[in-house]
Amino acid sequence: MKVLVTGAAGTLGREVVAHLSGRGMQVRAHDRVALDPGAAWQTAAGDLRERPAVEALVAGMDAVVHAAALPSPHAAPQDEVFANNVLAARLVLDAAGAAGVRRAVHISSLSALGLAFSAHGTSPLTAPVSEDHPYLGDDVYGLSKYVGETVAATAARRWGTTVVSLRFPFLGTGRRLADHLARVHADPGHDSGGLWGWLDSRDAARAVGAALTAPVSGHTVVNVAAPDTTALQPTADLLRRYHPGTEVEQPLDGFAVPFCLRRSRDLLGFTALHRWRP
Repeated sequence: MKVLVTGAAGTLGREVVAHLSGRGMQVRAHDRVALDPGAAWQTAAGDLRERPAVEALVAGMDAVVHAAALPSPHAAPQDEVFANNVLAARLVLDAAGAAGVRRAVHISSLSALGLAFSAHGTSPLTAPVSEDHPYLGDDVYGLSKYVGETVAATAARRWGTTVVSLRFPFLGTGRRLADHLARVHADPGHDSGGLWGWLDSRDAARAVGAALTAPVSGHTVVNVAAPDTTALQPTADLLRRYHPGTEVEQPLDGFAVPFCLRRSRDLLGFTALHRWRP
């Protein structure tokens, strides 16, 4: 399988390129910056907001993994975050469909719920939070990811492409993960918007690989996270303290993450392997 991976220099993109290459796939790795030519079967650099360049990128590919994005509302001026993320998703997924690419994995985010970067400390209506939970956002990054999922659904309908939008929480491994955990352990409120969700970036790459071959069609949104939280306190206690208005519809025992992971298990056959707890 020949797979285009955008955002290949990022935290997730590097892991995806390595994982897919390790599975014998021919990866065309793309980013804004020049990549090590030895990192993948092919490498490319450029701006994903230019249609001719994007059309050349997707040519000859069997599948596309669109991981490129400005990763927070603080990564650039707000209008740039929105315009970059939405337009790049639109051009990559539309060009892929027009070129006959039959499978795409769109990297979304659990920020598409509108909780993680909310300026007002927005709480989920219910927990565990499923993919059907309504959007409640007020930040530009969450909005860009929410709109990006609509872009993905549109491309799937227009071209008959199968598109899987993966909603990831905080991703990291090694020092990046350790630093994040230290902040949360010092102050659980630091991660209240993210509902203490996390996933080792190596597991995230595995989820991307699973989404490339899962027996689904059309556009599907899937929550993907580790089954436990980043916090030292039980999940039920955290929700009572930080999200007292959230209706807990199913028991969240111990450190269970307050996201519904049924689709990732049942549709992708995915279960996270890496844990931070001893």
